[in-house]
Amino acid sequence: MEFLFNINVQFYILAYLIGGIPCGLLFAKLFTGKDIREAGSGSIGATNVLRVLKETNPKLAKKLAILTVICDAFKGIAVLLLAKILHLEIATLWAIAIFAIVGHCYSPYLKFEGGKGVATGAGVLLVMLPIETLIAFFTWFIVGKVLKISSLSSLLALCALLSSSYIIHYDLEGIHTHAPLWIIAFVIVYKHVPNIIRLFQGQETKVI
Repeated sequence: MEFLFNINVQFYILAYLIGGIPCGLLFAKLFTGKDIREAGSGSIGATNVLRVLKETNPKLAKKLAILTVICDAFKGIAVLLLAKILHLEIATLWAIAIFAIVGHCYSPYLKFEGGKGVATGAGVLLVMLPIETLIAFFTWFIVGKVLKISSLSSLLALCALLSSSYIIHYDLEGIHTHAPLWIIAFVIVYKHVPNIIRLFQGQETKVI
């Protein structure tokens, strides 16, 4: 058990546990008493918060969805910033970013179920690759406004981030590989498999 005294391991565990906090589920329960896992897509993310709660209270639904995005993003940001203050190595920071996303997608508090990882991913990548993340956000915003399909805008934003990372940071500082980005992308895409199937079937729900 000596490895638990390693600061890197401690941060990996912390990132996973904090990443696993189901903000959307907690906010919906607290303010409306609803379990958003029982309706809509069953996800705990902001999109499902909006989809489920807007039926009864559209204004509150929007507020809680925005709050969910902010808090889900901040989960990863907070741990990474603390790790940066303590001058942990860049490779450790990338691992922390991955663990925060995995925690959100496979929460230890929800029997390893969770969200899609988009907001938490955006948070950690804003810290690690701010320019690429802003490009991704712009892509997400434009696609979302035009097509109004949350999953498609998120996936295209991810593609934009990956593509731009090879242009802006072809050789990522400190690790010299884009492997962490591909791991993050794999987790997010895997969590979107049901959405991708619905997209091909033309059955994916729009967010209005």
